[in-house]
Amino acid sequence: MKSFIRAFAIFLTTIFVFQLSPAQDKVLSIEDAVIGMGREYRPEHRRNIQWRPGSRDLTYIVGEKLLSESVQSDEAAEIISLEQLGTAIMASNIEAPKYFPSITWQNNGQISFQTSGHWLLYDLEKDSIVSKMQFPENSENYDIRADKRRMAFTSGNNVFITDDKGEVTSISNDRNLDIIYGQSVSRREFGIEKGTFWSPDGKKLAYYVKDESNVSDYPLIDITTRVASVDNIKYPMAGMKSEETTVRVYDVASGEDIQLQTDGDKEQYLTNLAWTPDNKYILIAIVNRGQDHMQLNMYDAKNGKFKKTLFEETHEKYTEPLHPGQFLPGKNDEFIWQSRWDGFNHLYLYNLKGKLLKQITSGDWLVTDVLGFDDNGNHVFIQATKESPLERHLYKVNIASGAMIKLTNQPGTHSAKLSSDNNYVLDEYSSTEVPRAYDIINTDGTHERNVLTAKNPLEEVKPVDMEIGTIKAADGETDLYYRLIKPADFDPLQTYPTVVYVYGGPHVQMITESWMGGARGWQYYMAQHGYVMFTLDNRGSYNRGLEFENIVHRQLGKHETADQMEGIKFLQSLPYVDTSRIGVHGWSFGGFMTTKLMLDHPDTFKVGVAGGPVTDWKYYEIMYGERYMDTPEENPEGYENACLNDKVKNLEGRLMMIHGGIDPVVVQQHSLVFVRECIKAGIPVDYFEYPQAEHNVGGYDRVHLMQKVSDYFDVHLK
Repeated sequence: MKSFIRAFAIFLTTIFVFQLSPAQDKVLSIEDAVIGMGREYRPEHRRNIQWRPGSRDLTYIVGEKLLSESVQSDEAAEIISLEQLGTAIMASNIEAPKYFPSITWQNNGQISFQTSGHWLLYDLEKDSIVSKMQFPENSENYDIRADKRRMAFTSGNNVFITDDKGEVTSISNDRNLDIIYGQSVSRREFGIEKGTFWSPDGKKLAYYVKDESNVSDYPLIDITTRVASVDNIKYPMAGMKSEETTVRVYDVASGEDIQLQTDGDKEQYLTNLAWTPDNKYILIAIVNRGQDHMQLNMYDAKNGKFKKTLFEETHEKYTEPLHPGQFLPGKNDEFIWQSRWDGFNHLYLYNLKGKLLKQITSGDWLVTDVLGFDDNGNHVFIQATKESPLERHLYKVNIASGAMIKLTNQPGTHSAKLSSDNNYVLDEYSSTEVPRAYDIINTDGTHERNVLTAKNPLEEVKPVDMEIGTIKAADGETDLYYRLIKPADFDPLQTYPTVVYVYGGPHVQMITESWMGGARGWQYYMAQHGYVMFTLDNRGSYNRGLEFENIVHRQLGKHETADQMEGIKFLQSLPYVDTSRIGVHGWSFGGFMTTKLMLDHPDTFKVGVAGGPVTDWKYYEIMYGERYMDTPEENPEGYENACLNDKVKNLEGRLMMIHGGIDPVVVQQHSLVFVRECIKAGIPVDYFEYPQAEHNVGGYDRVHLMQKVSDYFDVHLK
């Protein structure tokens, strides 16, 4: 923490020096804040940077060239140009790309990439495309096995396999659109990101089957048709009927297709699927619908039979497995399991007999990522919060002893890629001082060299003063991190309007030791236009341990609101904050928090903008909703207390709700019911809909959105 304070002091000094520069007078436009932060104000980077297999070379794309540089030297050499690659592509009767495509090294001499509706494999020595697969029309969810020259994909509700000869095999052919094959399930909770899983040898494909027959249809209105039409989606609301999930395994050679015997409650969750390295078994974490009991089960991939339960985890609130087992190199029967059973996410070594061999990491900090192993499987490389909840550092951990070597020394948020020989790490990081940097580190802990340190992309922009600090939570004991951004041309003798930017829910951390402190461009834009911008990560938010997060169980909004009000007390202690002009803005869970703060503390908040807000948790989906609130029948008091629609009479300030017209995550019913209750009670409220927008309003529509939000504060708060 001392190093962080020193680094932050340097940052503040740098800000002061920048303020003396007459060149720093540019004021961000809303386009700059929303679009420009990913373009002209994005820190310099190495596009598509990665290790080349079988070498100690890094490759990356600059303009129209794929370049390479070695561990020892920063001298770049050209591997191939876009012109040369385009010629080979056209020789395969495919249109050449206008820009160099992002590539993946399949081996030392071959790269794969996607362009013009195809997956292509290019051989550098032959200077030709040696394999190609076309993405069929109306297909998605591509799962490519480059070494086998085959690809799984979905079209409609069915799943298929194709090869580089164009032969397509239909694994399913179900006309019942309520049965979905090969797609992700459980609304992408529990770490689920996809629906197909190739075996290590590529000879079999495991895939999800989701039966939504009992799930209620939910209508979304499509206004692009001549007469507006209804597009029904399946949306399982808390306490109602859920989807039923199974796992099947398809044998590519024989065409045999079997179902794993995952007996039990049909509405249970099948998560964190992993193949054993010998291709014989599949591990699945089975979570009951109540989400307080998990079994890691093993199934025979040949006949689908249940083999054994390796171990179980229970918790009085909820258990939430997020990562599949990761097998040690060269070991068919030993794997690492990530769990928060001791309060923080740590690594545990198990065997296929279900025996816990050892706990590898421990402490009041958590592992945030497993990066890989060394060749002999003696060490595992991790990213963790061991130094600070705000930072992410890289470590080499001895699996047998638990001894850790810290590989990164600069303050900040680090991520890494291991070289193919596992002797080097490409460390990419940023901090409040460093916009972006790449370093090469030897896995013995010695620093090799810096590849790039980006300059400040905001050096010509009028600066604002950003600070990160801590206050106590409402319990008087727990430290909470805040980020405070002062207006440009700050005058401590003036008072300023303040906007609290809030999320506050599980699985999100807003404040980090990274570039801009984790803030978005819009917050800097608002500070440039005369606002104090404040954000607090309350209890219930992410990466602080299980107890910190699960305090919200069965009472969403209670402790989060209490902690946010401690943030308000802090703001009220600052002489430059105009306490009569405090606003609040957030989206999704942040929209729920915005509305709740306006209703619970009408004397504090003058203006609020709530985007995509949950206003009644009984309208929210099962997987997330029941984890934190149980069902409405099990927890009626909790649902009643968290319901905002019944509290509209408390509203005194100006509130605008914004919602996407076809939001499939927080359905528009939430905000519409709230507005209806306001009308019935004679309470004024403002409302804006983005037609045909889903949960997140993106692209240039987002420029319109953030201008709308900014204007609302300018009119009613400033």
